[in-house]
Amino acid sequence: MPKAMSVSEMKGMAADIVCDRFSDAGWVRTTTHVPSEMELILHVNRQELVSILCTPTKLNALVLGFLYAEGIITGIGDVVMMRMCEEEAVADVWLSNSAYQLPTQRRITSGCGGGTVFKTKSRQVASDFVITPTEVLSLMKQLQGQMELYRLSGGVHTSALSDTKNLLVVAEDIGRHNTIDKIQGECLLRGLPTKDRLLLSTGRVSSEMLLKAAKMQAPVVVSLHSPTGSAVALARDLGIALVGHARGSRLTVYSHPERLGCPTN
Repeated sequence: MPKAMSVSEMKGMAADIVCDRFSDAGWVRTTTHVPSEMELILHVNRQELVSILCTPTKLNALVLGFLYAEGIITGIGDVVMMRMCEEEAVADVWLSNSAYQLPTQRRITSGCGGGTVFKTKSRQVASDFVITPTEVLSLMKQLQGQMELYRLSGGVHTSALSDTKNLLVVAEDIGRHNTIDKIQGECLLRGLPTKDRLLLSTGRVSSEMLLKAAKMQAPVVVSLHSPTGSAVALARDLGIALVGHARGSRLTVYSHPERLGCPTN
């Protein structure tokens, strides 16, 4: 089970602001929490690659996960050194291949926080992995119990990597895509396999998130909310079971229902 954040750690990711609230009792001036946001500039081999709007937590994992998802690194061994300067909001990464040519064809995604991805190839998820709907719903309930920053401030997404019983890695961020990159990066740092695992998310599932799941070789992606049409089409092509509206005792499977034990004609 992932370690819970301390109160001080959570408050470091949220800011206190004064606001005015209206209710049946009238107006009240009060103090509340809102999620913190930073623009992290990522340099690779002294070249600026991208700016990432993110929540200032697990930044090393975010950077590594982003580089892995975009095919810039194939593992932690490709990184010679990484320097993170939160005060300057800069991450510097040096690769073992100092002559590596960085990708230039960027695509702005639908992710919160202005997500950016580069054109990457994806491969099918070859897996015999299966899970029951009851197990999926139990894991989603666990995820909702781990939404610590969301309970403090709201305004963030939470995602997790799990096996069929427990959450292995949990990440929160203002950006849906960032949560997946943070999970991938933490798995690289901890040597955790991502193949034949579930990805769970509280946010809408877009096609870019499916590409990240395929990179992880995760055969099941689950969300509290709806996927996009492009995500459904991509999940069918990639061999990923895409599950939406998973809450309470119900869920909807949009692709490869056999992975959840649904009979197929």
